[in-house]
Amino acid sequence: MTRGLLGRFGAGIITVFFVYALTFLMVVSIPGNPLQGGERKMSREVEAALRSRYHMDDNWRYFADFLGGALHADLGPSFSYPDWNCNQIILSALPVSMLVGGLAIIVALMLGVPLGVVSAARQGEWTDASFLSATLTCISIPTFVIGAFLLYIFAVRLHWAPIGGWGTLAHLPLPVLTLSLPFLAYITRLMRAGMIESLGSDYIRTAIAKGVSPRVAIWKHAFKPAFLPVLSYLGPATAQAMTGSFVVEKVFGVPGLGQHFVNAALNRDPGLVLSTVLVFSALLVAFNIVIDFLYTWLDPRIIEAV
Repeated sequence: MTRGLLGRFGAGIITVFFVYALTFLMVVSIPGNPLQGGERKMSREVEAALRSRYHMDDNWRYFADFLGGALHADLGPSFSYPDWNCNQIILSALPVSMLVGGLAIIVALMLGVPLGVVSAARQGEWTDASFLSATLTCISIPTFVIGAFLLYIFAVRLHWAPIGGWGTLAHLPLPVLTLSLPFLAYITRLMRAGMIESLGSDYIRTAIAKGVSPRVAIWKHAFKPAFLPVLSYLGPATAQAMTGSFVVEKVFGVPGLGQHFVNAALNRDPGLVLSTVLVFSALLVAFNIVIDFLYTWLDPRIIEAV
């Protein structure tokens, strides 16, 4: 087990490094001057001094400097926000994105798992067809449409929620619900497919034939193996949700990390782009490692492979 953990941790570090290297190559290949973006105007002398200070004319030196700083938890300056460095931006925005994303995943799990189980237990009935139609709708409709619709209904018409903004508990429900719906739909469908396959297994049919009630067969015997596909999905889904959704943050005015990433790309801010990508890739690797070891609880046979 320990050897498997160390192996996955080492592979995760290598993965994050290659993600960083690939992102760096794309960043330096984009035309434009980050020091003269937007309304920022500076003299050639000042620009030359900044380029020399941060080694922006030597890509490999800049690559090494940023990587070395990241290893010491110093992500360097942001050219989009002159009064902030990348550490400050991420430390202020990431907790917001993690709060909204974490709650969205919890809502998706709490609703999606039981809906998938019920849908599988009533396969072919109107309940199953209704759940499948609802999940397909949630997957197909863009989040900015869902968000705008929820704002119109609950904020404009019913006045149950504020129209965007951040800072109170009242600002949480609508963005959390909007962000959770696509994840809820995928979890429901994955749980349904896993449960149908599990209920069709020989050992489940044998248990029912011996007098085990359908409820016990579903929740005690079929649930764990049926939950494995959902568990696999949770790794990347949680990382994606917790690093911020630009669309949801834009619709509801949430000051999360997603907006900073898009703004950094538009403003050609190399430090902030690399910082946000590093955060996302590190979270993705970390959650996948956690998911790998949760597998051993749901299916002890996997311990031999760890």
